[in-house]
Amino acid sequence: MKVGILVYDGCLCSEAFGFADLLHMANRVSTMRTPLDPAPFDICLVGAQSGFITATHGVRLNVEVMPSDLDLLVVPAFDFADLHDLDRCLDMYEPEALLLQKTMNRVQIASICMGSFLLGRAGVLDGREATTAWVFAAELARRFPAASVQPEALIIEDRGVTTTGAFSAAHDLALKIIRENTNDDLARAIGRVALLETGRTNQAAYIDADLLRAMRPPFARSVRHQLKRRLAEPYDLKTLAGDLCVSPRTLLRRFKAETGLTPLEELQALRISQAKRLLESTTLSLGEIALNVGYQDNSTFARLFVRLAKITPAVYRRRFRNDQAKDA
Repeated sequence: MKVGILVYDGCLCSEAFGFADLLHMANRVSTMRTPLDPAPFDICLVGAQSGFITATHGVRLNVEVMPSDLDLLVVPAFDFADLHDLDRCLDMYEPEALLLQKTMNRVQIASICMGSFLLGRAGVLDGREATTAWVFAAELARRFPAASVQPEALIIEDRGVTTTGAFSAAHDLALKIIRENTNDDLARAIGRVALLETGRTNQAAYIDADLLRAMRPPFARSVRHQLKRRLAEPYDLKTLAGDLCVSPRTLLRRFKAETGLTPLEELQALRISQAKRLLESTTLSLGEIALNVGYQDNSTFARLFVRLAKITPAVYRRRFRNDQAKDA
């Protein structure tokens, strides 16, 4: 399989080369096992034009134009200052977007993390399901409404276009490609050699609700603040509206317009975020944590946790609890 990695000014070196190195590692292990067979992957760096590009940290790379016999084109993320800087970046990457437009119907395309924004700019995501780094999923959906963005998904493949979640999903993408183009055994071997967690299916457990909500408009942040003040209390829409000096109807309408959620859904997400912190940093029982975030019934709490985090509270604690909590 011939794989090209699209590198360009400001692209993230670690994503481009982390992905490439895993395929290179697969070549080495495959050759060790079957010396007479050709290496499964032919990897090259390509650009929208030939010449030098400057990736992150000032790394200069000499790239060639994309060869005509490429099977897969992989697009890593790019560096940017903040959401207001995205417009400048996307305008600057118009040549890369044009390349993606020209190749989307004859070459498989995959993006890593924020590389999905280049795919969106090129129209590659129109009519397709897609994902990206969870912290920027809402922005991807806002900018490219013709795409169906799934924030919790780790990898989505839709008709020859694959998108992935945040940063380390470059490794998941590489293992997926190794598995699909060689065999499960080689993919597992590379995962073991590189100390990679295999079998991840979503990024829901990693989502930091507080970070997402800090990026919202002022009214939504005010609603969030009031909900956090009454986190463990029974949900009362009239009381919440009174705290904000608006009618319940206005509260529902404005909050839905700014976030796409109801205040009750926001409260549930806040409760699960607090539960995650307690699972990570304390030795409280699941029942005590449920009470702490407003649930008298353990089964109700557990069902909500699984629905929002995609894993059980017990599995979450084993995976994310810090060393101090373990030793307590």
